[in-house]
Amino acid sequence: MNKQMLLEIVHEMKPVDLSLYYPKGDAAAFWKRALSSGVLQADISEIRAEAVRLDGQSIPELSYTLFSIYSRTGSRLEYERVYFERRRRLNTYVFLALLEPEHPEVLEKLEDILWAICDEYTWCLPAHLPADHNAADINRYIDLFSSETGFTLSEVLLLLGERLSQLLRSRIHHEVERRLFRPFLENGPYDWETARHNWAAVCAGSIGAAALLSVEDPAMLADILLRTERAMLYYLEGFGEDGACLEGLGYWNYGFGYFTYYSDLLCSRSTGRLDWFKQKKVAQIARFQQKCFIDGSHVANFSDSVPQVLVHMGLSHYLAEVCTDVERPPSALRAPYTEDHCSRFAPAFRNLIWTRAGKEDEAWQAASYYLPDAAWLVSRYVSEAGSFGFAAKGGHNAEPHNHNDLGHFILSGRGEIYASDLGSGEYTADYFGAGRYQYDCNGSQGHSLPIIDGQYQLAGREFSSTVLHASAEENDELTLDLTQAYQVTGLQSLIRSFVWHKEECPRLELTDTYRYAGIPASWTERFVTWREPKLLHPGTLLLPGTTARGVEVTYDSLKVEPEITVHMYRDHFGMEKLWYSLDFHVLQLGAVGKLAFTFQFL
Repeated sequence: MNKQMLLEIVHEMKPVDLSLYYPKGDAAAFWKRALSSGVLQADISEIRAEAVRLDGQSIPELSYTLFSIYSRTGSRLEYERVYFERRRRLNTYVFLALLEPEHPEVLEKLEDILWAICDEYTWCLPAHLPADHNAADINRYIDLFSSETGFTLSEVLLLLGERLSQLLRSRIHHEVERRLFRPFLENGPYDWETARHNWAAVCAGSIGAAALLSVEDPAMLADILLRTERAMLYYLEGFGEDGACLEGLGYWNYGFGYFTYYSDLLCSRSTGRLDWFKQKKVAQIARFQQKCFIDGSHVANFSDSVPQVLVHMGLSHYLAEVCTDVERPPSALRAPYTEDHCSRFAPAFRNLIWTRAGKEDEAWQAASYYLPDAAWLVSRYVSEAGSFGFAAKGGHNAEPHNHNDLGHFILSGRGEIYASDLGSGEYTADYFGAGRYQYDCNGSQGHSLPIIDGQYQLAGREFSSTVLHASAEENDELTLDLTQAYQVTGLQSLIRSFVWHKEECPRLELTDTYRYAGIPASWTERFVTWREPKLLHPGTLLLPGTTARGVEVTYDSLKVEPEITVHMYRDHFGMEKLWYSLDFHVLQLGAVGKLAFTFQFL
């Protein structure tokens, strides 16, 4: 779309008013119904509980000492905990002000936190700023969180309107323009405008949404939207036709969520003339969430994703309304108000205005999916013995938020994980730097993969897999050529095959077949688990369950010898967590080999 066409649409856009959010624009009627209906009672109770927690607390300070920790140590959590606590405070008082307009003290607390956020040195996180930045040009930088903040404040202005003081409204307009709109138009293009991952959707989507709410000059709005629309095209290029998000479900929630929030406002203001959800690919991406869950709240958490995910009901219900074949999630998977440690306003608000009453299934229906562009096989299976899940992946080792994990798999049953993906670790400078693959959760040493001549998989687009066979039917099957995943002199072929037998108590058969020029110095088959393996007898180990008998691992004791080692890593929230490597060392090495393992649920 060119600027002239976009400018014509902008001139004909419907006015900015509360009908963008509420039926007929009647906010009072909406919140009155919300207070008396059952569908939002849990959310409202959680918001009120947060207000009780905040009562009497002062606004936490974003001090220079906190700000400088990242540059001195590479640690992000100290500053970010306070930054996100301020956003939680903002969200809570906005929602209380909407729910309980008769309480003037709530509005007073809201205005104080709004003023404090306007006072912040930058809305960016220290980790997203250049090390050599200076105060004179701080506003030229735009990251995920500065964009989100500008979007949030623009929505708060519309939602609260003249209930906020004229001075505060004027200041918010000024801060959003100088921190977002002017830098975007005058200092770009930014690297994230051509990113094929969540940054494009969140940054451009937030700026575009904020502009749709607060920019009155048609030419300026058209300029912003033109750049935003281009960024969204790049974002969508990061998806294959199968709709899979290679960054994982958490980043689908994040990136596609902000894509949706922007798209909804754009569609509403343009009265349907600009509607991203008319695209077949966008509708396919909308179905990704339901394909990720393997067992209860456990997901196929490849890449930087946490093992268990709760869903944003507002986003999920909206997508189910605008896209065919999008399933409404089980109500038990509702993310509580406090679940988002980043305290993002846009999804929290839409959990209130987009969640719809309706009958929810108690669990996702059993299903198996093969996603050919991502090379993921995902299975959710239910029998009289319980619910079970299996997922495995191919792909390449230069994916967004990449882990060196080609051929890795996850196995779950009855709400417990047996073959684990460690997921995302604690984000630090080194985590996204030269030391990334020294972290167990990122390097192949922390995945269920072969270790060949003591060497792991390497990062880079050239380190890839090829899918030889895939089937998601009566039995789920995936066969991968992993030869190119390793840089091992002498490795001529490595084929890994999975067969997932969906019986009453299902079993997974895994076979690695290799060919080598000469004889490898060593070959180890590593499996990763949070369960402490128990050797029952030669040829059989147990991965014990907490509430069930667990999984029996059988192997040829004449070919391999097991070794169990305990490890420690720091998870995404900075908590230390144990994991076990179950290493099977090949006893008699040859130029060819075939190694078979069976994982049998008991």
